[in-house]
Amino acid sequence: MANSMIPAGDFRTSYAADTTIFPTVTSRNFAIAGILLAACAPLVLGDYWMSMLIAIGIYGIAALGLNVLLGFTGQISIGHAAFFLFGAFTSAYLSSKLSVPTFFAIPLSGFITAIVGLVFGLPAARLKGLYLAIATLAAQYILLDFFARAEWFSGGSVPASAEPFSIFGYAVRGDHQYFYVVLAYVVISFLLVTNLMRSRDGRALIAVRDHYLSAEIMGINLTKYRTLSFGIAAFFAGIGGALYAHYQLVVSYEGFGIERSILFLAMVIIGGLGSVMGTLMGTAFVVLLPEVMEWLSAALRGGLIDQTLGLKNNITFLREIAIGAIIIAFLVFEPDGLAHRWHQIKAYWKFYPFSH
Repeated sequence: MANSMIPAGDFRTSYAADTTIFPTVTSRNFAIAGILLAACAPLVLGDYWMSMLIAIGIYGIAALGLNVLLGFTGQISIGHAAFFLFGAFTSAYLSSKLSVPTFFAIPLSGFITAIVGLVFGLPAARLKGLYLAIATLAAQYILLDFFARAEWFSGGSVPASAEPFSIFGYAVRGDHQYFYVVLAYVVISFLLVTNLMRSRDGRALIAVRDHYLSAEIMGINLTKYRTLSFGIAAFFAGIGGALYAHYQLVVSYEGFGIERSILFLAMVIIGGLGSVMGTLMGTAFVVLLPEVMEWLSAALRGGLIDQTLGLKNNITFLREIAIGAIIIAFLVFEPDGLAHRWHQIKAYWKFYPFSH
């Protein structure tokens, strides 16, 4: 009689089942379908939309590293843009000055940037909160000053040149081809971080975030894992920066100040702290929001609102204000991020039409 009964509920009898990447076969199939759908994007989308997808992929990889640091380990950094730029300059230097093939220059730049991140992450062993934020802000200005003075590395006031991405002698040209390079790195990076969080080191990072005193009592080396988290964050920032360099083909330190680091923080917070999938969602939100506001301002230009405010066709100046207001409102009304909202939507349809 007992054998004929159908079990109800969610039963997981092993730790491996509890930490699996895809909890259901359906979720795995949807992930595969999403990758295949993204791979078909160059066949139907124009250059403009391909450039948007490439930007989301590149910044998403860098934001993923910051989420490991901020979302999973609980350490803050306001200098993430500097590590992104360091990876870009490093890959440009390796490919242009040392003739290292770009296929190898990108991961090598990630490892070199990780070493720099470990050096600047050493203060994390003793600092936390506001003091750590100030230390990372100092790292931002130190690296920016280095870029401005080290002409042999960054070109100084002249933008550094980077070689086009090539593999086995074939040079990748155009947004439609380069998109596949970025897509491959996005898939690999997100799989690496997802598997990292399932490992012993990943659980240690989360333990440091949740309660560092309890983690230390359990034998977790706080200095090791706090410093390691900075190295991991810098590694993915370096990978993203290297992809950016070989996409733009020129790299300049202008435009990568504190405001770019704040945008990286916004990507992580809006997407959801401690959510791998939310990182990509938050990145897409931050990258596409200025474009949406640009379209909206163009639609309103010369209209009633424009005439009422007396802006005389200068309503585009309100774009940055509107972006800031939207981000603040989002953080107030949806502090857990887009990933949390997505889980709620899935749960609603899973149990529809029942409320529980």
